[in-house]
Amino acid sequence: MTETLAECSAEELEFWGFAPTEEPLVLRDEGPPLVYDLEVRTTRFGEQIILFAKKIPWGPVNNRLIDQLVGAGTSVGANYCEADDGVSKADFKHRISICRKESRETKFFLRMVVTSEPNLKPDARELWKEAHALHRIFSRIWRSTKT
Repeated sequence: MTETLAECSAEELEFWGFAPTEEPLVLRDEGPPLVYDLEVRTTRFGEQIILFAKKIPWGPVNNRLIDQLVGAGTSVGANYCEADDGVSKADFKHRISICRKESRETKFFLRMVVTSEPNLKPDARELWKEAHALHRIFSRIWRSTKT
């Protein structure tokens, strides 16, 4: 499990176009402001995954990737809603662990889509960064939850 960009493999960083550097990653004023309400953020993420999936051309390989990507990407928000309504700490922690897994799986399928359709890399890269951020958030929540 990778927690920060520094913990990503060199191959993964190279794939997504991050130049190896010793300088820390600095966020700049680019794009819309981050949303800190996780329910809203995961819902928007699922919507963005759906819109991205509509750009992927249909074909024997891509159809399977589309199904998996949409399933994993939208499941992050659904499982967060379930976690938020959890009946116990153990239930909450279990649902958060599913959010972690689904956000990581989303990163994987984004990479597979780019392998199949390289022209979609710029859009996929933005989604990958958000999936990575969500994975880090859910990992922190999971680690800090005592059952």
